[in-house]
Amino acid sequence: MITKHGFRFGRIVAYIGMATSFLLPAGSASAEVSEVRLAQQFGVNYLPLTVMKKHQLVEKHAQRLGLPAIKVTWTQFGAGNVMNEALFAGSLDIASGGVGPLLKIWDKTKGNLDVRGIASLGSMPLYLNTTNPRVKSIADFGKGDKIALPAVRVSIQAIVLQMATAKAFGLENYAKLEDLTVAMRHPDALAALTSGGTEINSHFANSPFQEQELQNPSVRRVLSSYEVLGGASTLNSLYTTKKFHDGNPKTYRAVFDALKEAVQIINKDKRAAAELYIAEEQSKLAPEFMQKILEDPEFIVTSTPQGIMKYADFMYRTKGIKNNPSNWKDVYFQEVHTEPGS
Repeated sequence: MITKHGFRFGRIVAYIGMATSFLLPAGSASAEVSEVRLAQQFGVNYLPLTVMKKHQLVEKHAQRLGLPAIKVTWTQFGAGNVMNEALFAGSLDIASGGVGPLLKIWDKTKGNLDVRGIASLGSMPLYLNTTNPRVKSIADFGKGDKIALPAVRVSIQAIVLQMATAKAFGLENYAKLEDLTVAMRHPDALAALTSGGTEINSHFANSPFQEQELQNPSVRRVLSSYEVLGGASTLNSLYTTKKFHDGNPKTYRAVFDALKEAVQIINKDKRAAAELYIAEEQSKLAPEFMQKILEDPEFIVTSTPQGIMKYADFMYRTKGIKNNPSNWKDVYFQEVHTEPGS
């Protein structure tokens, strides 16, 4: 069952008080959950989840592990902060989102809900695109510019924008461009940027929206997240609470193994993966266009986390998080610690 939500569940802090209800000892439940509720966002960066859903891989691996028939419910959100609130509210079991939202919720829940990553969905670049002919670099943005991104201050795009701004203006000025940002779903930002009829003249996007925008002769790329971070780094991850991880070991393993199989399916046949994305998203994009994105050497589909500490160190130095992990393994559950390339 697939549902799409645009509502909010209230501020995260309102649910911190619920934390004690989640702190049940492992194995206290008489049985594992009969339904697992997962969520994804917009973009081909979430393709492994689309493959999991289409091929019913969670159900397949749950059966392999001896679990009774399990119901898998998928929800689609426009931003990671809203998804995090759903996780706190108990209406979601497994969330997906950028490294920024993951680090923030890991930090906020340390010692109570203990949210951590399950695995990466891949290392893919993010492009900051603009229609402003005067903007040649991050330093050229100013009054009158409006940059669309999924969520102000907390989305992965917002964190990378802060990192780029710090490089250009100094660490103390990392939030210099924050007032120029506007929260907007990627599909809406694409339409706003390419129509030219709104105040939005820039978009910190993801694939395939960033590549679609660059087909417009009025749009050009200002920077890539890889340039800011100095190389490939994890974009999105799956994550959940310690309660779900400890209380549902077989269900958790089914999700983890389903994700790894989805990664293998995509890397084995990029053309088929492109066609699947178009069909499932009811997209009008050509299969060749999507296939080109998936075959780009910078578009790395892997469950292994990469470059997590680059984000964590920056967010700690700018007080975006209070706790600085000693290494990336602090942020992810142990099942992914021994994955190749980790």
